[in-house]
Amino acid sequence: MNIEQIITGKVTAALLPTHLEVINESHMHSVPVNSETHFKVVVVSEAFVGKRPVQRHQMVYGILAEELQGGVHALALHTYSPQEWSGVAPDSPLCRGGSKASH
Repeated sequence: MNIEQIITGKVTAALLPTHLEVINESHMHSVPVNSETHFKVVVVSEAFVGKRPVQRHQMVYGILAEELQGGVHALALHTYSPQEWSGVAPDSPLCRGGSKASH
């Protein structure tokens, strides 16, 4: 099972999202081809109702603690309650470091 599948499974089991996107954005960074180090995660869940953004992120970080201690270098988290979800998450910025910065 790859990291994207592991993230999907863990977040689904813990948060029962109504919408979930796990996007491997490693190709946008200065990492070897086929890396699984940078992910954008969009989560819409009732579990976020009444929680501040930092609390929501802490929840996801806790769920994915093992992956963050391993090979996952970065998570771009977009966390919404169902009432907040507009159907679109922001695009991730281009990498500003390493060799990708000049491309």
